[in-house]
Amino acid sequence: MLSKRKSNNKPEQIPFDLGHRSAHGLEDFLIGPENRDAVGWIDRWPDWPAPVLVINGPAASGKTHMAAVWRDKASASIVKPELLVERSADDIASMGDNLVIDGIDLWLGERDAEETLFHLYNMFKEGRRSFLVTSRIAPSHAEFAIPDLASRLRAAPVATIHPPDDTLLASILIKMFSDRQLNVNNDIVRYILPRMERSFAAARDIVAKADKKALAEKQKISIPLLRKVLFEMQSEEAMPLFDE
Repeated sequence: MLSKRKSNNKPEQIPFDLGHRSAHGLEDFLIGPENRDAVGWIDRWPDWPAPVLVINGPAASGKTHMAAVWRDKASASIVKPELLVERSADDIASMGDNLVIDGIDLWLGERDAEETLFHLYNMFKEGRRSFLVTSRIAPSHAEFAIPDLASRLRAAPVATIHPPDDTLLASILIKMFSDRQLNVNNDIVRYILPRMERSFAAARDIVAKADKKALAEKQKISIPLLRKVLFEMQSEEAMPLFDE
């Protein structure tokens, strides 16, 4: 089986001026123009103008990582979003002085969940406590069942994580390969960038599929291997023009 140990020789890196921030223990994420606003709001806590910060962005954009950074900073507790319909606001508020609710977008529009969020907002504002929520949908674009909650979340600070540009996307690819102890050079990254969907999720999928194929075929990560991966991904996405 192909060994995945790191070589003593460091891979050639594209020189990017990006910061690093610890999250989930030894993991880290890259700081760039796309997520700098969110990082700024996390650094600003507890000086927030509202009891809640909303971090909004596409799938796999780093919302959970940033929430984890704030969780460590604020000694916050994690609350599963489904508890918004299973527990009362009092019960959830008792879980910690500060809270993280990761992924509320699926529950926006659900009256019971929104009532809990509404009461949490008021309780935390009165108690000068904070909670952070993440969502793939910005409050300004969400359809709410409770107008009072809509007005509060739309007035709260919202940090949007934007789709990555080439610089950040290349850095993400290099980091994701490195996390799997796979070394890649500039030529491989340059091959991938113009041929991939411009998203964090696509970068994650490409790296995972390339790792799996390299192990299965006992090969190193290379342009021919990436060509196979991208071809297979395009084939999976292709839709038939006509019904058979």
